[in-house]
Amino acid sequence: MSQREDLLEGAKKCLVEKGYSRTTARDIAAASGAHLASIGYHFGSKDNLMNTAVLEAASEWGDTFEAAVRAAEARNPHDRARALFEALFSTVPDRRPMLLASVQAVAQAQFDPDIRERLEAGYAQARLSMAAIVLGVPEEAVDEHTAASLGSVVYSLVSGYVLQAVIDPDSLPTVDQALAGLRTLAPDPGRT
Repeated sequence: MSQREDLLEGAKKCLVEKGYSRTTARDIAAASGAHLASIGYHFGSKDNLMNTAVLEAASEWGDTFEAAVRAAEARNPHDRARALFEALFSTVPDRRPMLLASVQAVAQAQFDPDIRERLEAGYAQARLSMAAIVLGVPEEAVDEHTAASLGSVVYSLVSGYVLQAVIDPDSLPTVDQALAGLRTLAPDPGRT
């Protein structure tokens, strides 16, 4: 691994062990085995490194959703949504420290335009990805309207469940309860 990659891995480790706001540049240097000055050289600042680590970890977590839905070989959007929620609810307990760090990063966005800009881009990508996952199509096949409608709804559900899990992990519904709630809001005329 390069020193830049070592720093990212060290920052991810610190996010899990110490959280976003309690991690220092020295903590990251120690966890990565890199020199303290290398943080500035590769990332400009500790905050930029932490934000990069949070966004990368969130993207990796999103990749687990996509892999789970593909592995389920679901044939329609309802079955793909089930596979998505199964992946979400099964991975939340192990990812809780990283999820908490991502919530802390969001809280910093109002004070840091760089974080806000990067999160905006990450959210746009997440909406696109979520729509593609549920529809079972490549991201290139998702138009702007679908990303803004379906992608936003799915991403909002995922984000809401993440917040619930961070505050009260026992409050998460079962997959069947989550899907029942969705069916109540928008019944599928093809199902009884």
